[in-house]
Amino acid sequence: MDKTSSFSIHEGKPIRCKAALCRKAGEALVIEEIQVDPPQAYEVRIKILCTSLCHTDVTFWKIDSGPLARFPRILGHEAVGLVESIGEHVDGFKQGDVVLPVFHPNCEECKDCKSSKSNWCARFANDFISNTRRYGMASRFKDSTGEDIYHFLFVSSFSEYTVVDIAHLVKISPDIPVEKAALLSCGVSTGVGAAWKVANVEEGSTIAVFGLGAVGLAVAEGARLRGAGKIIGVDLNPDKFELGKKFGFTDFVNPTLCGEKKVSEVIREMTGGGVDYSFECVGLPSLLTEAFISTRTGSGKTVMLGMGKHSVPVSLGSFDLLSGRTICGSLFGGLKSKLDIPVPVDHYLKKELNLDSFITHELKFQEINKAFELLEEGKSLRCIIWMDK
Repeated sequence: MDKTSSFSIHEGKPIRCKAALCRKAGEALVIEEIQVDPPQAYEVRIKILCTSLCHTDVTFWKIDSGPLARFPRILGHEAVGLVESIGEHVDGFKQGDVVLPVFHPNCEECKDCKSSKSNWCARFANDFISNTRRYGMASRFKDSTGEDIYHFLFVSSFSEYTVVDIAHLVKISPDIPVEKAALLSCGVSTGVGAAWKVANVEEGSTIAVFGLGAVGLAVAEGARLRGAGKIIGVDLNPDKFELGKKFGFTDFVNPTLCGEKKVSEVIREMTGGGVDYSFECVGLPSLLTEAFISTRTGSGKTVMLGMGKHSVPVSLGSFDLLSGRTICGSLFGGLKSKLDIPVPVDHYLKKELNLDSFITHELKFQEINKAFELLEEGKSLRCIIWMDK
């Protein structure tokens, strides 16, 4: 029996499967049997093949109060899967397709989705609280007692099956290994896209990347492919420096070794006046300020990619802005998922894009809590979690 025919057994019916539930903030996830309802109109039910853990998952896992603290919940938003069944009004997807769920929507119909100016989706992107994209708080998950389970970022990939709106789903080539494809669901696409689409890095330009996690390393990889002349990495962890060379870093700055000088002063000295582009990938207001003033007066551009926990205001010098430096933020690296994700897939298949070095660990689904430990201890970049191994 092939995959498509085995899927048809459950078409239009609930599926019982295993999922890793977050029942309390900061506590180990619990693998339980759940029910996944069939997809409604504009939705697709997918079988997750593998998923990975992102810092955003960890951030929401720890939230214990306020409107974002929701339990029980299925976390996870970096993954790749196969289409199991489709709801009404779904075009472009069929059973067995290899698909990438993406947290950032791309409806393809609103004014912003049709514009080349940004990757914002005016129709959907302002709502990141609901369970399902078109049905509000209606959930497609139930636990063994019949209680609804909260979704996460419209993906919820820490489950053997999940339901995703077509605005959050991209069909990809089956030629790319699924564990490499999963990386393009969030972190790597965010970094590479920021270099390609937001900054539009030119050949020979100078770059500074603040924070060498997966997103920061992906920025360097994108800049390397664009032919950047100097790529400077800034991080407190010296172990990241040797790893960074695989992604094109040419120089490194450890803030603890700068003496009395600020990091921005060191970078301006290294580059004869500042870098052309800087990228803040941590989410600290003080670091964003340093990234901003490390760029060249008159033309430097800073891209903010890190997400702060409490939306703390950022302080920038008015003269630094007046004298020509610019700053902008970006979600998902400025990529329109349906249009742009096939591009890095193609670069990988041509052996140009380095995805292999991002994967530092691989675990079975039953070992998912180990992935949290590794990421929190700074021992992993991306840990691939296999659902069937």
